[in-house]
Amino acid sequence: MAVFLKDGNADWIQYVSLIFNEWENMMYKHLMIIISLPILTMVLGISINNYRAEKTESVPLIHGMEADTAKKMLFSTASNCMNCHNNLVTPSGENISFGIDWRKSMMANSARDPYWHAAVRREVMDHPESKAAIENECSTCHMPMAHFQAKSQGQMSRVFANLPVNKALTQQNRLAADGVSCTTCHQIKSDNFGERESFVGGFVIDTDKPMGQREIYGPYAVDQGRSKIMHSSSGFLQVESKHLIESELCATCHTLYTHTLGPDGEVIGELPEQVPYLEWKHSSFVNDQSCQSCHMPEVKESTPISSVWGQPRENVSRHSFRGGNFFMQRMLNRYRDELGVEALPQEMDAAVNRTIEHLQTKSSYISITSAEVVGNELIADVEIENLAGHKLPTAYPSGRVWIRFSVTGPEGRVVFESGKVMPDGSINGNDNDRAGNYYEQHYSEITEENQVQIYEAILVDPEDQVTTGLLTGIRYIKDNRILPKGFDKFTAGEDIAVKGSADDDSDFTGGSDRVRYRVKLQDLNGTLRVKAELYYQPIAYRWARNLDSYDAAETNKFVDYYNSMSEHSSVVLASTKLAIVN
Repeated sequence: MAVFLKDGNADWIQYVSLIFNEWENMMYKHLMIIISLPILTMVLGISINNYRAEKTESVPLIHGMEADTAKKMLFSTASNCMNCHNNLVTPSGENISFGIDWRKSMMANSARDPYWHAAVRREVMDHPESKAAIENECSTCHMPMAHFQAKSQGQMSRVFANLPVNKALTQQNRLAADGVSCTTCHQIKSDNFGERESFVGGFVIDTDKPMGQREIYGPYAVDQGRSKIMHSSSGFLQVESKHLIESELCATCHTLYTHTLGPDGEVIGELPEQVPYLEWKHSSFVNDQSCQSCHMPEVKESTPISSVWGQPRENVSRHSFRGGNFFMQRMLNRYRDELGVEALPQEMDAAVNRTIEHLQTKSSYISITSAEVVGNELIADVEIENLAGHKLPTAYPSGRVWIRFSVTGPEGRVVFESGKVMPDGSINGNDNDRAGNYYEQHYSEITEENQVQIYEAILVDPEDQVTTGLLTGIRYIKDNRILPKGFDKFTAGEDIAVKGSADDDSDFTGGSDRVRYRVKLQDLNGTLRVKAELYYQPIAYRWARNLDSYDAAETNKFVDYYNSMSEHSSVVLASTKLAIVN
């Protein structure tokens, strides 16, 4: 520093000012070095990874794995993706980190689901001769990475060999534990989208290209500079493709046909176990909303999708995968240690709340369209509207929705109640909960408390006996799940058809159903309070209770879990009330 001191205050002030400026410049340079260190470290790491990748034919190094083995891997677990796809915050401050949102979803926990464990064990015990085939098929969509990795090596995939997930020791175990992970969905090709062969987990994933040459799909234009960062750190090549935001992607797993098996394991029939995509195709939603638009709602602000030099993107889809199974999310959180749940307790609590909020704002609406006292009888019409783009409930047939209708007299005494839920998860008056070989019929009019309007799918076996066994069931004897708007039940195909007396109910139409309640008042005078509520239960009482007789680790565990939580197995979707003077 060359500064010359001169006489006079002005010169002294100039001198001090020069010193301060020199100090400020020096501190700025040091500060910039400190700020730049993480970036320089990352760049250096990327350069080293690039060098290593070139030496190993662009195969990223996987801890504890030989390069030749790593080269044969088709997938990477979500933890690798989270390095760059967490810490995502919108301009207004909302955290939309893909990894954090995903790990508390049922997609991430598909292999941890204790009800799925119990259901697969039940099917294997019912059909022991088909054990290998059952495990192989059931792993397709619940343990997809492990399934396709095994398939690429000419092997069948197994379920129970990969459980419990918190004891995962091998790379195959870890792939299984990761459930429906990032590099499953983002590697699916559009080759057979919407075709029958794409259903039942028939999606196409390349099994030939080695790691380093594998393509990963996304809906945005690829920046070649930024793509090199991802390739060097993950081994995947970014490819722009809009097929990832099409409903047909979801349909590959959520359109499931199960084979009905005979006593010797022979296939004797086929059951449309879950077909929400086909229900959506037959609704008015088909031209306006996709699966993703409801279940992966878009961020309204332009937001980066990478925490490493990410550029702002429009219409970013949240990876929360909003669904309806709040009960399983609660169960996963309560028994998190046994089930190996990785999401934090508060994250799972938030997921439960978000699921319930989604159900209560996006699924349905209930109203009492008319209520009057005629003579000694209250006559009330209750209407249900389905706001979803598929049946309500939809998908796996264990779910049910029902109306709880009550009338309270002037002194607060309940004089009529249909659809009361009991602490054990059963519905008072429901024939199917009382005895498993019966079921509650569909009603257009209800006059007794033991009559309950339950919207559900009831399976029967080849002998027309009611069952909850998916590989025993051959058809639906009842399917009055509430239809989506625009659904014409008279032109619907067999796989999505209304079954039972709802087919003849003129009030049961696309988008809604109306039920009339007639309540004897027995000379009751004064103000009557009428209340109608719509309840939802993801795992109905009978579907849980039918596992009681199967003595196996998985079934016993789930039954214990269910018994401890049955009081919280249902939730109110919508409610309405009014007062009427008699």
